[in-house]
Amino acid sequence: MGIAFPGESSEYRAARDRLLAQEVDLRRAMEAVAAARRELPPGGLVPRDYVFDGAGADGGPIEVRLSELFVPGKDSLVIYSFMFPRDPGDRAPGPATGKTALLPLAEGPCPTCSALIDQLDGAAEHVGQHVNIAVVAKTPLPRLLAFAEERAWKRLRFLSSATNTYNVDYHAETPDGTQRPMLTVFHRTEDAIRHFWSSELFYAPTEPGQDPRHVGTIEPLWNILDLTPEGRPQDWEEQLQYG
Repeated sequence: MGIAFPGESSEYRAARDRLLAQEVDLRRAMEAVAAARRELPPGGLVPRDYVFDGAGADGGPIEVRLSELFVPGKDSLVIYSFMFPRDPGDRAPGPATGKTALLPLAEGPCPTCSALIDQLDGAAEHVGQHVNIAVVAKTPLPRLLAFAEERAWKRLRFLSSATNTYNVDYHAETPDGTQRPMLTVFHRTEDAIRHFWSSELFYAPTEPGQDPRHVGTIEPLWNILDLTPEGRPQDWEEQLQYG
């Protein structure tokens, strides 16, 4: 099917048709990668039933086991590891207001992670129709819940891993304690919970001028910018607030 838009030149249409062929190839490649991911053999057994700190129905603190994050009929669990505290080298401004603004900068939340969670929170109600989803951070639970309230995150479940080894075990924390933004998927069978997939692309070598893009395919922000003539800015990063 050939289409044309008002005022376009023949040069534009020829170039756009060549680009369309590349987009079709990309779509096929993405489908092939997704199919290969689904065909992964069983991953490693979860070494322990991690106990997280969470909030109960009344808002009070409760302990939540990893196994309890699976609800009946939903056998996949997606966990995003939120860098809170942020990377030690991140000097972007912290929150301007709220309880989180009182924290030392080094103990505060990562702006880039926060931007991704903004996007995940919008999608969570839809995602949650099919799979379980949660956000885990090393910071103490009261700090995590306070920041979630300040950001008006209402659809995601937030858990603190301050008292377990989840972050270390699943490569969301380096040996020196630096937090890392891993996205990890677990799968439950009748008798076990296994690791299925993690965003290991974070640790893979990158091309010059690129960041890891380990969760790039699920980020509306960067994908929208890629559609424009300007593209994604090379010297800009997400912030907790904009002037």
